[in-house]
Amino acid sequence: MDQKIQGEEQKHTTPISSREGKGSGSYLPILQVGDVLLSPDILTERFCCDYEKCKGACCIEGNAGAPVSLDEIGEIEDSLDAVWADLSASAQSVIDRQGVAYNDPEGELVTSIVHGKDCVFTCYDGENCLCALEKAFREGRTKFMKPMSCSLYPIRVKKFSNGTVGLNYNRWDICRDAVKKGQELDMPVYRFLREPLIRRFGQEWYDQLCELAELIINN
Repeated sequence: MDQKIQGEEQKHTTPISSREGKGSGSYLPILQVGDVLLSPDILTERFCCDYEKCKGACCIEGNAGAPVSLDEIGEIEDSLDAVWADLSASAQSVIDRQGVAYNDPEGELVTSIVHGKDCVFTCYDGENCLCALEKAFREGRTKFMKPMSCSLYPIRVKKFSNGTVGLNYNRWDICRDAVKKGQELDMPVYRFLREPLIRRFGQEWYDQLCELAELIINN
């Protein structure tokens, strides 16, 4: 049984039936670093995106868009002119009709989607899916890379009313190759997501997370 922070909503996910590889957070309690609660799976499970295998499927699968904040919606809107030509006609139509984001059935703000699943900011290089926002950022055309929820995947963030933040490791069957690659490289989830975790929570917080992980591993 996975240790999961209650109240976190699952999106874009079909559970992986087996749990393979090094470590399991099943018998560890929910952990805390600062005011952040986290599932122990983030420290014990292995993960490393294998883009050559998945070809960016996380941008076009699922039944809702990527979670976004109000500030991020503003950043995305400011980036629209730079990415507009990279978007499909269908995506442009959706954005014209409802904007860059909407409230999903759980009331959470998420990026708009096309055909009930594709993120409107998906673009293609051959058969490979790319994020038009990230593409424009890396080409120096914008200052906004992409929603933090995308950068942090497979971690999902839950905000509680008391200001506490919860982090869960989200399992999705299209990421099987990422799990396999992570096991081959012995890459824990928190190490794979080092840069976005530091961007979101800061270097000091991340250093404390690493210290906690070492304590758990050594014990």
